[in-house]
Amino acid sequence: MCGIFGVLAGRPRAEEDLKREVLRGLDRIRHRGPDGSGLWVGPTRDVAFGHARLSVIDLTTGDQPMSCDDGRYTIVYNGEVYNYLELRDELGRDRFRTTSDTEVILRAFIRWGPDCVKHLRGMFAFAIWDAQEHRLFLARDRFGIKPLYWTLTPQGLYFASEMKALQPFLAQPRVNPAALSDYFSFQFCLGEKTLLDGVWQLPAAHHAMLSRGEAPQPQRYWEVHYDIDYGHSERWFTERLQELMDDSIRLHLRADVEVGSYVSGGVDSSLVAALARQANPEARFQGFNGRFTDGPEFDESHYARALADEQRMQLHVTDIGESDFVENIRKVIWHLDQPVAGPGSFPQYMVSRTVRQHVKVVLGGQGGDEIFGGYARYLVAYFEQCIKGAIEGTLHNGNYVVTYDSIIPNLETLRQYKPMIKEFWAEGLFEERDRRYWRLVNRANTFGDALARGAIDRDATFREFQKIFWGENVGKESYFDSMTHFDFKTLLPALLQVEDRMAMAHGVESRVPFLDHPLVEFAASVPADVKFRNGELKRLLKHVYAPKLPQAIRERKDKMGFPVPLTNWLRQKGPAVEFVRDLFGSRAARERSYLARPVDLDKVLSGQSVYSRNLWALLSLEIWHQAFIDKATS
Repeated sequence: MCGIFGVLAGRPRAEEDLKREVLRGLDRIRHRGPDGSGLWVGPTRDVAFGHARLSVIDLTTGDQPMSCDDGRYTIVYNGEVYNYLELRDELGRDRFRTTSDTEVILRAFIRWGPDCVKHLRGMFAFAIWDAQEHRLFLARDRFGIKPLYWTLTPQGLYFASEMKALQPFLAQPRVNPAALSDYFSFQFCLGEKTLLDGVWQLPAAHHAMLSRGEAPQPQRYWEVHYDIDYGHSERWFTERLQELMDDSIRLHLRADVEVGSYVSGGVDSSLVAALARQANPEARFQGFNGRFTDGPEFDESHYARALADEQRMQLHVTDIGESDFVENIRKVIWHLDQPVAGPGSFPQYMVSRTVRQHVKVVLGGQGGDEIFGGYARYLVAYFEQCIKGAIEGTLHNGNYVVTYDSIIPNLETLRQYKPMIKEFWAEGLFEERDRRYWRLVNRANTFGDALARGAIDRDATFREFQKIFWGENVGKESYFDSMTHFDFKTLLPALLQVEDRMAMAHGVESRVPFLDHPLVEFAASVPADVKFRNGELKRLLKHVYAPKLPQAIRERKDKMGFPVPLTNWLRQKGPAVEFVRDLFGSRAARERSYLARPVDLDKVLSGQSVYSRNLWALLSLEIWHQAFIDKATS
C-alpha cells in the first residue's frame, strides 16, 4: 500500500524540473507511505515517477519505482496483489530478483501486456512506462478499491493516488458543475467525474494506454454479469459461498506484518473478523471499534465486545466526542479529497488513528451490503412493490418471491427509516421501478429551497442514473438486482474512497475481503429469491454464517451504518455550533454560487432528523471548497 505520482511531459524537460514536480506532488501524499520513498526519471527526460511506500509485503527488496532487467519497462504501483505467490510460479520463480508483488505485476505485463490485469486478484492502481514504444499504461482494480486520478495540462499528463497531489498543477482550480449536480443528488460523483474541474479518475475495472500529449481513453477489462444460476440448489449456493469466502480470507491475510480488523458491530465486519480469527486461531488478533459518548443510539461497541469475547480477540474501542469533531473535521475532508457519502468518514478517521498505534493492516466489511443486499431501502422499495403487486395480481412475477404477508415480519428493520418512507411515498407512488429507486437514492429534493436554480441538472443526472440502473449486464426481470447493481457501481466506489483515505491518512492499509472478484461474480449469479426471500436483508449471508456470529449480532435489526450525533451537538449549543456558524458565516461561504441564499443553520436543523445528512453535505462541501478552491486561488 503506497502513494504514487507521475508525470508524462509534453516535451523533454530538465531532469531537475521533473524531479521538482514529482516531489511537489508526492509531498502531498506522503501519509500514504511513511516507510520510504523513491523517484525515477526516464532517460528521455519526459517521464518521471514518484513513490511513497508503506511496507507490508517484502519489507526489504520491494522498493519503487522498479524497472525490469533491461530497463524497457518501469512500474510505480499502489495496492496488494494477493495471488502474487501463485503468479510467481506461473511466470517462473527463478526469474525474480525480489519477493514483492510489484515485480509480479511488472513481469506479468511483460508476459501478457494489458491483459495482465485479468490475472490479478487484489486491489491495485499502477502505471507502467514502456521506454521502447514510448507509451504509458495505467490500470485500476476491478472495484476501485485503490484510487487513480489524472489531469492533462499544457505541460503534460499528471497522475496520482489522490486529487490533492494534482491540485498544484491546475491553472485555475474550480468546481465541476456536472459533478456538483451528482453530489447534491447522491453525495458522490458518477463515472469519471470529480468535484475538481479538469481532474478525472480512472474508473474501476479499466485501463488505458497513451502517448505523450494524449488523455487516457479508458477501456473496460472486467464486468460483473447478473447471469442468474437457476440450475443449482440453495444448499449448493451455501457450500460455494463458504468455499469462496474462506479462500478470500486466506488470501487477504497474506502479509509480512500483523493484520487486524475493523469491528463495527454489524454482520459484515463481524463476519470478516470472525473468519480471519478462525483462520489463524493461535495468533494474536486485534479488533477496532469506535463509539460516540452521546448515548446508546450512537454506541454499538457492545456488539463488537460480544464478538471479541466469543472469538478471543483483543478489542480496542475509540471514544469519540464533540471536541474530536471540531479538532479533526478539516483534516477528514482534506484527506477525503472530496466529500462523499455520509458523515461516517469522521469516526472512521478516528478509529483508523487508533489502528495505526497497533497494526499496519486492517480488514473491513465493505462490499457486503452491495453484493448480498443489505440496505434498508431495498426493503422499502419491495414493500411498495408488494402493495402494487397485491392490487394488480402480479405479486409472483420476476426473479424474487416476496409477498405482502411474507414481508411483514421483516418490516421491523425499517423502524429508524420512517422519514425515508414518508418522503418516498409523498410522490410518484407505483411509478416505474427506475423512477421509484431514483426517488429513494436521490437526495436533491431534501435540500428544499437551499440550492440555487441550476445547481442540479436533474434531467442529465437522471439519464446517467438510468444508464447504470438498466445496465446491459443486468437482467430487467429482477428489481433487486437492478438496485444492488446501481449501488455496486456508484455508492460502493464512494465508500471505498472513504475506506482508503481514512485508513491511509494514518498510514494504514485497509483490505476488503468481500471484494474478491470470484466471490462477487458468484453473488451476482445467485437468484434474488435466495438472497432476499421474504424481504430478509442479506438472507444468504446470514443463514450460512449464523453459527459464526454472536446471537446479538445475527438477530439485530437496527444497524444504521456509523451514525454521528452531529445534529444533537448543534442543537446543544456546544463547541460544534460555534465552529459551524463560523464556517458558514464567512463572506465566501455566504456567496457560493450553488446556494440560493446563505445557509441558515437554525432552519436546516429544524427540518432535520437525528440521522439526516443535508447539513453534513453542505458543511463538508464548504470545508472542501475552502481547502481545494479558495486557498488555491488566493
